[in-house]
Amino acid sequence: MLRIPYRRSRVLVLGGARSGKSSHAEGLLRRERSVDYVACGLAPSDDDLEWAGRVALHRARRPASWSTVETIDLVDVLGRPGPPVLVDCLTTWLARVMDECEVWTDQPGSDAKLAAAIDEVVAAWARTRRRVVAVSNEVGSGIVPATPSGRRFRDELGVLNARIAGTSDRVWLVTAGLPQRLR
Repeated sequence: MLRIPYRRSRVLVLGGARSGKSSHAEGLLRRERSVDYVACGLAPSDDDLEWAGRVALHRARRPASWSTVETIDLVDVLGRPGPPVLVDCLTTWLARVMDECEVWTDQPGSDAKLAAAIDEVVAAWARTRRRVVAVSNEVGSGIVPATPSGRRFRDELGVLNARIAGTSDRVWLVTAGLPQRLR
């Protein structure tokens, strides 16, 4: 059987909480035997059973032949050769990077560190030679957070999503389990 190689592509899948965005993203790569599944969230712990349940659900859906990579070093993952990549998700990546940059404690230089980290990831996304699908939450259509930190996070994620979408080949929005192709 002749197999036609796919060209590299960058796909962003957006959606609200429990919208089906991760399932849709996984479905885009369902025919791939090998995938690097990049889990950006914190590892589950015994003191947060709800988070552990979410992680278990995601793990159970993935084919056994897919590799799980637990990291927030997306620049490294996107910069090296390998099988297709599924990043799940940019929302948890951003939360962890904001923590690492200490934006919540107003450390001197924290805003510049965050801006540099986002710039690096957007550049790595734009130049990656790998086929990549990333998932992210669309939070701009929801309620306005009551706290300054909540509004800051929402705003940073909106900008990140727009920048990633701007260099993506395809962009999907999943609402109530229904995917719509935006680009």
